Amino acid sequence: MARNMTIKKGDVVRVIAGRDKGAEGRVIAVVSEDKRLIVEGVNRVKRHTKVVNQGGRAGTTGGIITQEASIHVSNVMLLTEVKGKKVPTRVGAKRVEVQKTRHDGTKYTAHRSVRVATKNGEEI
Repeated sequence: MARNMTIKKGDVVRVIAGRDKGAEGRVIAVVSEDKRLIVEGVNRVKRHTKVVNQGGRAGTTGGIITQEASIHVSNVMLLTEVKGKKVPTRVGAKRVEVQKTRHDGTKYTAHRSVRVATKNGEEI
């Protein structure tokens, strides 16, 4: 059974392996089925597109487009702020108690799982 991915859309990550090692960027998209991420400015590839004249004005022009390709989640680490500095950290999880409200207005306590930076123990 596949585990949930600990990196989410919008997180800032650093590449730790591969051609773009050391690069930092924000996660644009997550493809959880393949355990892959699309990170802004990382793993840029050129796509050759051809001219499509169908649809009148809606047709596309041809050319070479540079865009981000996906990168495997194991090749990145989440960045957190420790003492005013961005440092890579592993991600853990812990359960915390929260107050919830029912539709009729009554309150009750429940548990919620949150992501935790193992470097400093803070919630992400």
